[in-house]
Amino acid sequence: MSLFKRKDSMFYWIKFTVHGRRIQESTGTDDRKAAQEYHDRRKAELWEQSRLGVKAAYTWQQAVVRYVQETSHKATHHEDVARFRWLDKHLGTVALIEVTRDMLDVLTKARLADGVSNGTVNRTLALVRAVLRKAAHEWEWLDRTPKVRLLPEPKRRIRFLTLDEAEKLLAELPEHLAAMARFSLETGLRQANVSGLTWAQVDMEAKRAWIHPDQAKAKKAIAVPLSDVAMQVLRGQVGKHSVYVFTYRGEPVTQISTKAWWKALKRAGIEDFRWHDLRHTWASWHAQRGTPLHVLQELGGWESVEMVRRYAHLSGDHLAEYATSMTGGPRLVATNRLRSVSESSANDGVLTASA
Repeated sequence: MSLFKRKDSMFYWIKFTVHGRRIQESTGTDDRKAAQEYHDRRKAELWEQSRLGVKAAYTWQQAVVRYVQETSHKATHHEDVARFRWLDKHLGTVALIEVTRDMLDVLTKARLADGVSNGTVNRTLALVRAVLRKAAHEWEWLDRTPKVRLLPEPKRRIRFLTLDEAEKLLAELPEHLAAMARFSLETGLRQANVSGLTWAQVDMEAKRAWIHPDQAKAKKAIAVPLSDVAMQVLRGQVGKHSVYVFTYRGEPVTQISTKAWWKALKRAGIEDFRWHDLRHTWASWHAQRGTPLHVLQELGGWESVEMVRRYAHLSGDHLAEYATSMTGGPRLVATNRLRSVSESSANDGVLTASA
């Protein structure tokens, strides 16, 4: 059968032989009509390459399929797939060689028309750039790639909660989300690491958990010491599921930023706050309490200390010894005291002598 579906894939696959060469690959679509068109076009291309020596003309869709397969290990794989769905409407079966700077400018305008931020546009453009670079430098499908122009992004302040705000939010959240949010505030773990946490990653006796390298964004294992509050949260989850720590109605939690989350924020009077900002809150609290940046880097699993410096301004203890007076120091203080005494004596009718 030349067109079929595999149990481990949502897309249609093709299988055929051209001049002794067996082809079996994903079409990158779950639409049967589109998959059939991909099959016919791919078979014709391979026939031309084999019989007529025509150089292959790969499409954006083919590049996406290969990229998705080769980067399935990425921590942000699901985010890439979501962006590819949006890009498919604009690039689809366009030949890679036709993806020019002008076309990328059109993509930029279309993404901005969706009402998203410059940062969101840049994440989409960066993904396109990554695909094109692989096509040129690794797969040798392209001779050159167009320059991708990113939009300027303003440096935003770090959004974090006060202790009072955090407690208000936790009180408004449903039980399962409240447990996950409190655990996030105690450990600083990313959303995916909390929702995907298994009991095999937790040592209740040693009061620690760990994130494996393939689960961490920086691809480095993270040791997670557990506070008393974190342990209390975990004990509340014991017996609910044999594999996953956090569940909802007996099933692992796959969606966190739900209507329940946003409604709880509104009831708590908290604006401009995402789930990931719980991690910022955890890091900000640590910085305010004086945790050294190199320790915070290790606790949070950041790849470099530069990524932790965004929290440095929240802790000024290491700068206090340098905050000496620049306008007189002790002499100015003494002068002010003498002036105060002189003025007081004059008001009492006492004569003062001046040197």
